[in-house]
Amino acid sequence: MPRRNILLAAFAVIAGLIASVFARIMAPAAAAAAENPKVVYHLCDLDKISFVLGNIQNHYDGMGGANRVTIALVVHGPALRAFHADHASADVTQRIRGFARNGLELSACGNTMRAQNVTLKDLLPGFINAERGGVVRIAELQAQGYAYLRP
Repeated sequence: MPRRNILLAAFAVIAGLIASVFARIMAPAAAAAAENPKVVYHLCDLDKISFVLGNIQNHYDGMGGANRVTIALVVHGPALRAFHADHASADVTQRIRGFARNGLELSACGNTMRAQNVTLKDLLPGFINAERGGVVRIAELQAQGYAYLRP
């Protein structure tokens, strides 16, 4: 067998071994992600409030409950007005209350809060302040393995 063929065969075997080891290392992480996926919903459009909240409920229902998926909602821009405690509709208030009980992380953009002159006490209960900004919070969550959804 020519030296070149022996060398190519050796490289193929080594590559196969590396791929096999990599697959074994990555399999538990992939299985864990599939079992309990993490998702961040991005909401900035006021006219999409009901649609996004419906998507979140469908996500919980489709996964078999809140214990099977981790969901975060990051709100900024005009959409935050729908979550002001004194302006929120009964439907939005009820949904947010239920989602908060299910463990939904509710983040309000700190920049938007300053622009709208509101604090956390002015928002529906359960929100946290994404002080560095809503888009920064989204990027942080993505870095933690959250899938990004913007309905």
